[in-house]
Amino acid sequence: MAFLDIARAGGRRASVAQGLFALAWLAFGAWQAVAALRSPAAEARLTPTLNTEAFWAGRTAAAINHVMAHELPVDPLLRGAGGLLRWGVFGSGGPQARVGCEGWLYLTEELRPWPGAEAAMAERAQGLARMQRELAGRGITLLIAVAPDKARVHPEHLCGAPLSAQARGRHEAFTALLAQAGASRVETLAPLLAARRENDLWLRTDTHWNQRGAALMADLIAQAARPLPLERPNNFTTRRAPAAPVAGDLLRIMNLEMVPDPWRPAPDIIGLARTTAPEAGGGLLDEAAAPEVVLLGSSYSLNGNFHGALQQALGAPVVNFALAGGGFAGSAISYFASEAWRQTPPRLIVWEVLERALGQPVSAAERAMLIGAWR
Repeated sequence: MAFLDIARAGGRRASVAQGLFALAWLAFGAWQAVAALRSPAAEARLTPTLNTEAFWAGRTAAAINHVMAHELPVDPLLRGAGGLLRWGVFGSGGPQARVGCEGWLYLTEELRPWPGAEAAMAERAQGLARMQRELAGRGITLLIAVAPDKARVHPEHLCGAPLSAQARGRHEAFTALLAQAGASRVETLAPLLAARRENDLWLRTDTHWNQRGAALMADLIAQAARPLPLERPNNFTTRRAPAAPVAGDLLRIMNLEMVPDPWRPAPDIIGLARTTAPEAGGGLLDEAAAPEVVLLGSSYSLNGNFHGALQQALGAPVVNFALAGGGFAGSAISYFASEAWRQTPPRLIVWEVLERALGQPVSAAERAMLIGAWR
């Protein structure tokens, strides 16, 4: 009997322990859910769906599902643990990143082939050539400057990371298509390759160029624009912050941005530069002239102080319409639909063309813009 009493008591204790664990786990889950729903990101996503129409259409539920999947407080810890296991044990960057050597990382998107790439590149080259000719007829110069892939400028650090044959030949194929279509462009690749021999032009842990690469690209564009009769106040100043570690976007893609050193590839050390012009003086009724230069492009035009370096190299203010994640034409579609284009067209449009987007499928909005919807 004593043995049975002990067994029963042990069973009760085990049941109580299981119940307490279940309650604690439910309380933890409830706390995670409430904290996620109260986050600023959740509020921004949920607020537009808090109406009857969105509720019955399922958009409210979809927004809540997205918040539960991406905004839980514990999520960064879980993602960091997964990224650390993947990189530390298997040497992998996951589906979106490829690990090179000496701490260099590459974006899978620029290494892989795309179906229908040749036709997509031909369509884009013809559209750019047509646009360049028609803008010239309006007295507007379109400078086309291809931002090469990181793997093209720095292939020496790939060290076995797979690079498709299509990616290897993409830049040469597209520039040939531009020439066949009658478009002129700024030569960027040869000067970048020459300068690479002296020092790196791209960040190790980021998809984008570093400030040296961005400044060189800006100088090349400014040289091509030198004959143009632009207003050039040349009043720009560049200041550089003290150097500090900065986790690049590839570390974030690998979920290693929160992992401490040395349990991840070492982050880049960057002294961030910022280029500014003096604020215009005058009275309240003074109107500054609309800038004569517009910059279209990708996230490359938003990184490495490229916009500031371009203004300083040109000696002229530049309105930056570049769009992160916009691919080949996202920023152009947005700009040519804007009041800025309709009311104050510029004298010069600089289009930073993202090489890795050249062979990707052409969207309906992009096709319409290339055909002539920009007019």
